[in-house]
Amino acid sequence: MLERHEVDAFLALAEELHFGRTAERLHLSTTRVSQTIAKLERRIGVPLFHRTSRRVALTAVGRQLEEEIRPAWNQITAAVERAVDNGRGLTGTLRVAFVGAAGGQLMAGVAELFRGREPGCQVLLHEAQLSEVFPWIRDQVVDLALAPRPVHEPGLVSGPALLREARMLAVPVGHPFARRESVSLQDLARVRLLRLPESVPDSLQDHYAPSLTPAGHPIEHGPATKTFNEALTLIGAGQGAFIVGAHFQRYYARPDVTYIPFDDASPLEWSMHWPADAATARVRAFGEAAVELVGG
Repeated sequence: MLERHEVDAFLALAEELHFGRTAERLHLSTTRVSQTIAKLERRIGVPLFHRTSRRVALTAVGRQLEEEIRPAWNQITAAVERAVDNGRGLTGTLRVAFVGAAGGQLMAGVAELFRGREPGCQVLLHEAQLSEVFPWIRDQVVDLALAPRPVHEPGLVSGPALLREARMLAVPVGHPFARRESVSLQDLARVRLLRLPESVPDSLQDHYAPSLTPAGHPIEHGPATKTFNEALTLIGAGQGAFIVGAHFQRYYARPDVTYIPFDDASPLEWSMHWPADAATARVRAFGEAAVELVGG
């Protein structure tokens, strides 16, 4: 295997074709560069450069080696530089996804706070549908995303809860529950509950579409929906009910859907999620800004 200083010396000399300029470029002595190239040639077994008192030129083997090594070495160098930048610096670009209008409003506020602290880092906000957000996180299409919790899945990390809101049941306006002031978790045995997209983690699916009531009664499930608007359209058409947060009353008011609060259910929570192997300084700093914006 070649060592890094050997590759650096070989590629620099292949470009400069001059030992003095190569030494100056690498901050080494001319003797050290000459020794490194000679050692490399002994290891490979053939000359890589023609040397005369007046010029230096690549041999055929040297030219082939340079053509094959340089693209790969450039990729490796760029990857290492990006890793250093991601791990230590707060420059570059941070891609942040959100789900829903309320999530977008919150992330816009966090991005403004973050930019004020880290002007060298650009923040790009992207709206994701329910069916997209967790595949985007897993595949690192985005660096982090605001989405519902709980999420218990290998490779994904969730930050602290940023938002807590009352849990509500969305039903058609003509449903008997629509005339009630509240519902209970036991009442879920009397509705057809729409499910979240199949791409969301099982822990989140079970939270929004449980299979049993607290007393153990089965809950009928309807189809999985890809977006909030798709779910509400099905509800308005009388094809089921859906568990939502209280912000739906403000951001998703519809004449064909009624929202009824639960009187015995814990609040729904939202947090930032990101890949476990991509917890860069930028990701951590943005998460801290989000916690600070919502008041800890």
